[in-house]
Amino acid sequence: MHIEAGVVDGAKIVLSYATAAASFGLIGKMAFDTIRNDGGIVSLAARSVVTTALVFCFFEILPHYPVGVSEVHFILGSTLYLIFGAGPAAVGLALGLLVQGVFFAPFDLPQYGINVTTLIVPLFAMTLLARRIIPANTPYRDVKYLQALALSTSYQAGIVAWVAFWAFYGSGFGAGNLASVGSFGIAYMSVIILEPLVDLAVLAIAKNAHHLTDNVLFQRRLHHIAG
Repeated sequence: MHIEAGVVDGAKIVLSYATAAASFGLIGKMAFDTIRNDGGIVSLAARSVVTTALVFCFFEILPHYPVGVSEVHFILGSTLYLIFGAGPAAVGLALGLLVQGVFFAPFDLPQYGINVTTLIVPLFAMTLLARRIIPANTPYRDVKYLQALALSTSYQAGIVAWVAFWAFYGSGFGAGNLASVGSFGIAYMSVIILEPLVDLAVLAIAKNAHHLTDNVLFQRRLHHIAG
């Protein structure tokens, strides 16, 4: 989901500053909700350290490959959300992306506003969807395949939509750009297929090891109903 350097440049990149500011506002809201409803600031900080490390590993260690206008990454946003909650997931995505850029891909830093928007806005939308499709009396450890698929599809579709927006905004609707965006969207199907299976596997581990995962390092909803 990293937009390649040069796709959006010049004066057009100013828009990414505005969308990034809005995205950080969403991060602040999700983080505040965690502080208020799910363990306080210590829990948010601890989980955010874990999610930042995981996101960094997702970018640098898991398979990733350039396709069209961007790269296909196994970001596992729905997994982070189900296990750690929206606030820590959002903080981890933003900081993990920043750490990866600073230390391993400084050429991506000018596009940081673009890329953080692409990660955070779909995450926020996915949290709204989760409230609608997962009943309040269902702990996340009991999420079913179709629910996990819906969350993953919404998140990854949001990423593809934002990548397409940035590509068309920066480089127009020429045949080459249309083909590049299309190939990227098709390639991202692999993530949509894999992520729900990862979700269910991780949730099963959490359920069977509840004595290790029912604590402040994991979101309360993992093992308990909404309160």
